[in-house]
Amino acid sequence: MNTNTTKDFKLFGVIGNPIGHSLSPILHNSVIRQRNIQALYTCFMLPLHSTSHDLRNFILYSHVDGVNITLPFKEIALHAVDEISDMAQKIGALNTIVRRHDKLIGYNTDADGFWQSIIHIKPKKVLLLGAGGSARSIATLLSHHNVILTIANRSIEKLRFFECFGETILFKELQHKHDSYDIVINATSAGVDGKSLPLPKEILKNVFFNSQLAFDLMYQKSGLTPFCSIAHESKTQYLDGKAMLVYQGALAFLYFHDLPLDDSVLHSIVSCMAKSLNITV
Repeated sequence: MNTNTTKDFKLFGVIGNPIGHSLSPILHNSVIRQRNIQALYTCFMLPLHSTSHDLRNFILYSHVDGVNITLPFKEIALHAVDEISDMAQKIGALNTIVRRHDKLIGYNTDADGFWQSIIHIKPKKVLLLGAGGSARSIATLLSHHNVILTIANRSIEKLRFFECFGETILFKELQHKHDSYDIVINATSAGVDGKSLPLPKEILKNVFFNSQLAFDLMYQKSGLTPFCSIAHESKTQYLDGKAMLVYQGALAFLYFHDLPLDDSVLHSIVSCMAKSLNITV
């Protein structure tokens, strides 16, 4: 056996639960093939009750070289690493972990990935649904760009983190609000099963009535997410999370393969990933 080939081979993946719906392997493996890299990107599912210690041990003992983290592990991942980027520290959540000489380094590419996917809209006022790791990323980023934010969640506990970013309200209060928004963002896990909505259908329709765009961080391999379906019924423009997935995935690819954070390199990776999903970004 050629031991050099085995030594040089790298393993990457995405960790979540559920995870079978993920398009990340398609994205990353398309660029791996294009660049003739000796690597594979796949899916890993951990038990829902996994702790940061469990996550760390899995990465270290499986000898994986890097992972993306998705629902529901983005927040516990923060305590699974040895070092963390400034952006991930500020957000309080990460979605990318790279292994370097048995040290785990955490990054957050969600924030920049999201911004690249909506920068053409130039939003001024946004309603953000959810208060998990993805919502933290988006709130931190939009606040940096001076966007007026309303953050809504089912329970009040997690909203305390968001009080410095804008108005915080409970989901049930939205039925009495008639504000207009440039974007309504679903950053909850609703829709990952292909069925559920973050809010009751009638409240969601009311929210969409005066809004310009519905943006769902969730996506499906084919067809519309439940959130986007209601936007379509309401005659509101919509986007699912595929474009954001491409941008954050391309940034993660740079970290995984120790490539320069260069615009031309990033553009090439984004182009290849988007082509693999047959979408335009």
